[in-house]
Amino acid sequence: MLRGKTALITGGSSGIGLAAARAMLSNGARVCVTGTNRDKLDAVRAELGERALAVRADVTSPADLQLLRSEIEAAFGGLDILFANAGVAYATPLETTDAAMFDRLMDVNVKGVFFTIQAMLPLLREGGSIVLNTSWLNQVGTPGRSLLSASKAAVRSFARTLSAELLGRKIRVNAVSPGAIETPIHRSRFESEAEYRAYAARVGADAPLGRMGRPEEIAAAVLFLASEGSSYMLGAEIVVDGGRAEL
Repeated sequence: MLRGKTALITGGSSGIGLAAARAMLSNGARVCVTGTNRDKLDAVRAELGERALAVRADVTSPADLQLLRSEIEAAFGGLDILFANAGVAYATPLETTDAAMFDRLMDVNVKGVFFTIQAMLPLLREGGSIVLNTSWLNQVGTPGRSLLSASKAAVRSFARTLSAELLGRKIRVNAVSPGAIETPIHRSRFESEAEYRAYAARVGADAPLGRMGRPEEIAAAVLFLASEGSSYMLGAEIVVDGGRAEL
């Protein structure tokens, strides 16, 4: 499906990003994953094998993004696929959120996506595919999640506006919108397995399908959007949330 293609996945050292990397590699692509934890990246690089590149890069750092572009160009020559997946998620209640919390969330989730695309644009080949990670929260009103929801709504907007802007280069921009997925972002390092399973059961019960999603279920949608199978899709969003935002 992706034989001969090259892909960059930001936030690819765990969760949805790592699942997407595995899916793309198994379908023939060469993949570069990024993250900010060197130990995790080393472990991921060892797992993914010789067709993978693991680069420490913070999407909020212009210098890191430029170095990342240089490493990809040296290793791959160019890019066919960009999955802008790196993000943060935490509650931002109206009464207690401060400017630092606001800035961190928007810097990673909005500026990070925009400037990652800008930095990688010279490497993206004509006919390439950009996939953005949004969220079911961009469609619903959830108490305490106003900034996270707004950040993901901005990313959803990027799928439309950047599709129009990059049309001349035949670069497609689409989005995947996950629901609550069993990834490390949902898990505290202080909680036991039993505590986490109880949390997952509570959160999963809110979805019509009755469970949290798996990273591989999002990766399948990302793989489709990255491939020629979605060649007639532009500025679209695939919602993979167990029906949470629809029913």
